[in-house]
Amino acid sequence: MTAVLLLAATLVITLAPRASAATLDPVSSFGSNPGGLAMYEYVPDDLPPNAPLVVLLHGCTQDAAAYHRHSGWAAQAEASGIALVYAEQNTVNNASRCFNWFEPTDVARDSGEARSVRSMVEYALDAHALDADRVHVSGLSAGGAMTAELLAAYPDLFAGGSIVAGVPVGCATGMIDAFTCMNPGKNRTPEQWGDEVRAKRPDGADLPRIAVWHGTADTTVAPANGDASVAQWGDAHGLPADPDATESLPGSTTASYYGGGATDAAVAHFSVAGLGHGTPVDPTTDCGTAGAHFLASICSTAYTAWFWGIADGVDPTDPPTGEPSEPPSDEPTDPPAATCVTAHNAGHVAQGRAVPRLGLTYAVGSGDALGLWNTAVTTSLTETAPGYWRHTIGGC
Repeated sequence: MTAVLLLAATLVITLAPRASAATLDPVSSFGSNPGGLAMYEYVPDDLPPNAPLVVLLHGCTQDAAAYHRHSGWAAQAEASGIALVYAEQNTVNNASRCFNWFEPTDVARDSGEARSVRSMVEYALDAHALDADRVHVSGLSAGGAMTAELLAAYPDLFAGGSIVAGVPVGCATGMIDAFTCMNPGKNRTPEQWGDEVRAKRPDGADLPRIAVWHGTADTTVAPANGDASVAQWGDAHGLPADPDATESLPGSTTASYYGGGATDAAVAHFSVAGLGHGTPVDPTTDCGTAGAHFLASICSTAYTAWFWGIADGVDPTDPPTGEPSEPPSDEPTDPPAATCVTAHNAGHVAQGRAVPRLGLTYAVGSGDALGLWNTAVTTSLTETAPGYWRHTIGGC
């Protein structure tokens, strides 16, 4: 069978530092698996009871290990205390490892691949005493399209989702149809798109909060699909067509919020100007690593976790905390000797020289980015004025 390709390049793999001894582990038996998928899990050390769970779906040609290395979710899991489950496709189901989002038997509630993912969630909730009310799902490309289908089929299972470079629910009912969905996309009204969600929604189930990520230069899955997904979920939620709020984010990203503001919207649209087909990552803040279809721009992982409310309630749009308690005077007559301290980032935070934000560390005063908030990353800070610390490149 010819595969539907939403991703089609060899990955460039590099390892990012980890904050604990946790590893990505296969789970050989997790319950009913009619879709024939594989399950992997990443559980941070000392994960507290009732922690949230995020299910992750890779794109075509990818696998769980590649998505784990590149996407930035491992660091986010460590920083925020989140368990991760990765569903993995195999070449028996799809020659290019695409999730079969276009096959009705694989996206229907409790059928095929959809049922396999539900079994993974049920296994993880029970095995790790996780919070059943804080289960979320995110996927890229084919994984993004399958994410949308899962959110419509199981709104009683997922509190939120993130559709990255995917397509709307119900766009395709077969392989040939799927190529049209991908590019140029299908032209339907918001109500027609919303009907696709309503047709799958179980009676009485609340709809999940939806984040839609799409690059404006995506030539594999046309950006019109991002607009259609926003219209679809907005209509399903009964929201007006216009956003309630918009804001500019790093990486040439515009965020539009529907049904509320940035902290309580039902639907968020993150449009990344100039971005091609892939997951937005930000290697400069240790949020993932760049590679084929992992594109350096913005830390979509951190913004998604924050939007869902599982990132310790920290707003990534806020500037790093800390202004100098005594700004340096213009003409100091007898400047004190600068103090330089080398320590791991967790130590800097503990001693008040830096602050954590979304699992990353920033110098107090200057706001200089220092990398991951852990004991593995060592940096040097110089106090150039009382309470004002700067990152010292090269050490003290």
